[in-house]
Amino acid sequence: MKRIITGLALASAAALVTATPAQAAAPKNPVTAVKKHVAPGKGVKFTERTTVIEDGQRGVFLRRHGSFAFGRSGIAASDITGKLAINASDLDAEEDSLLAAMTKSERTIRIGTTSYLSGGIWSTVLPEGETWYKAPNGPPAGILGVLGQPVNIAEPATLKALFKNAKATSGGYTGKITVGELRKASAWFRASRMGAKDTAKTLKTPITWRLTVDAKGLPTRLVTTFSAVALAMDSGSLSVDTRFTGWGGKLTIKAPTADQVTTDLEEGGEETVEEFGKLNGIATK
Repeated sequence: MKRIITGLALASAAALVTATPAQAAAPKNPVTAVKKHVAPGKGVKFTERTTVIEDGQRGVFLRRHGSFAFGRSGIAASDITGKLAINASDLDAEEDSLLAAMTKSERTIRIGTTSYLSGGIWSTVLPEGETWYKAPNGPPAGILGVLGQPVNIAEPATLKALFKNAKATSGGYTGKITVGELRKASAWFRASRMGAKDTAKTLKTPITWRLTVDAKGLPTRLVTTFSAVALAMDSGSLSVDTRFTGWGGKLTIKAPTADQVTTDLEEGGEETVEEFGKLNGIATK
């Protein structure tokens, strides 16, 4: 009996040793996994929140949700809605259009490199009866996009750049990328900066990231943390938590109909948009 028990114990130990490498295996590479789903008619959806961290205090500043539609080699279109974490009751906005705009959602549809902007600050600067402002080479996620996720992993070139210095962890990967490296790799990031000039200090600012992937290697969550210097702000830091669903699902995004679109702003509209940006720490030029 003693021999039988000893034999079973040794067999169990051997099984555990054999199983260990499989259990500790690195997760599948998302660069390859995402590439399989980048095709016309397919896309991915996301939800997101941006948290501001300053003087030991944390607070959600912006919430967004949206989707990316793919073409043959990357993002062909997007539809993103963002809203500052501010309610009308938080502000005395009855007679101040800029404050009122801060309580409204901003929606941006982008087809190729043309942005269609609605709601938010745009609702205060569009001519009466118009709903969408058409901006060739406009901000891909609206004026609030600057405060959203700077690292767009739906963009194959960006995902590839991340994995030059990635380390496998339990359930995913971690790493760092500088603003300069991201700017070089990501057309999305460059467009989101809305022409803002980055200083040498900003370009060297690191963005720390953690990516969680599923069994197929597809990203399910991306959390980035970085100094506000990365966005040309003076102080504090930000953390952006983005969740992804539906990789490779059928998805079509269309531009608003022509009768809803204008290329004009009311007189003084550009100055109003710039002032709105300043109120929220966003450089629009």
